[in-house]
Amino acid sequence: MNTKMNFQINIIILIMALLVLGLSACSFEPMKYQYGQPEDLADGIEVGTIDEVGIDVEVLGRGIDRIRDGKYKAIHSLLIYKDGKLVVEEYFHGHRFSWDHTGYQGQWVQWTADRPHVNTSVTKSFTSAAVSIAIREGYINGVHDSIFEYLPDYQRFAVDGKEDITIEHLLTMTSGLEFNEWNSKSGGKNSIINIYDCLDAVVCVLEVPLVHKPGTNFTYSGGNFIVLGEIVKYATGMELDEFAGIHLFKPMGIDELPQWVRYDTSGMLDAGGGLLQTPREMLKLGITYLNNGVWDGQQIIDPEWVAKSAVPYGDNTGIKIPGDDAGRKGYGYSWWTFSVKHNGETYDAYNAGGWGGQRIIVIPGLDMVVVFTAGNYSSTVTNHTILEKHIIAALQSE
Repeated sequence: MNTKMNFQINIIILIMALLVLGLSACSFEPMKYQYGQPEDLADGIEVGTIDEVGIDVEVLGRGIDRIRDGKYKAIHSLLIYKDGKLVVEEYFHGHRFSWDHTGYQGQWVQWTADRPHVNTSVTKSFTSAAVSIAIREGYINGVHDSIFEYLPDYQRFAVDGKEDITIEHLLTMTSGLEFNEWNSKSGGKNSIINIYDCLDAVVCVLEVPLVHKPGTNFTYSGGNFIVLGEIVKYATGMELDEFAGIHLFKPMGIDELPQWVRYDTSGMLDAGGGLLQTPREMLKLGITYLNNGVWDGQQIIDPEWVAKSAVPYGDNTGIKIPGDDAGRKGYGYSWWTFSVKHNGETYDAYNAGGWGGQRIIVIPGLDMVVVFTAGNYSSTVTNHTILEKHIIAALQSE
């Protein structure tokens, strides 16, 4: 083989090596966020761009890149609604919820706009909204009624001070009933897990001792909302899901009733954590609350109810939520209250919150709603960190 041919072969080998190295370098270079405007799905939610509402794509993009890299653990979706428009709608890969798998991580899926996600305790805020409508429509007299006015089959429990428990006490987690939901992870000791084995879920909630005077002490209790669901059922003559379908979901343009889980043993609706919804359906409730109870010109929820959801009830302040990165919060009519800072100003905020990192965050002063779905069931949620570092920080000065 002559020298010229050797030289040509060496050149070819060198070029191929450089190409391989170049391709390898490209394959390891992290992908940077590419913004895209949300799709108009003709579902009543107006869409727009981040430029229209003054969101810095670089700041926001760094957060979304971190989500994709797993830096914020299991985030499944992020929606940002600002100044009357949905301007960010991002979906990520993640596990479906499953009781039967380690870390509650079931099937690995690509989350999408039309894939329902378990809401966990965000459901409580939908139940609260349904109660408000039942009062407005005259099925329930008011929040200060004793719960036993609407529980004819449970009158035997209206003793020893329990007769003073009102609907408002259930809504604000101040019923005074003993309930061990936050302080125990094991099935045998956790009150909410034990509900699954109850022949009558309401009995299991009401038969426990009254350990505080109603209205005076916060105790997180999904059991309160199970009872609220049965109150709506008795007062309206409809199951909670049917009533909400007619009076809450359909007016918000959600014609197909979302799946609402029932307890296997008692058959009762899980009014405290059983809804499966798409993030856009969650967003619609947030928009309705942002607009003081109005959706598309229709007053669905009374403004007074919205106002009581956005401020702590009584002494419901300084509450540390297990596994939450937001610090201490207050609690109103089933919504958590807190504040955020932007450009030296403090803004009141409130959110519907659920185990694992499900959130509907409403910030009226910034004309904003932020929705998260997530799967951080066995670890600290990261929503507030993302909100502060990559969403609020991305808002440009007006």
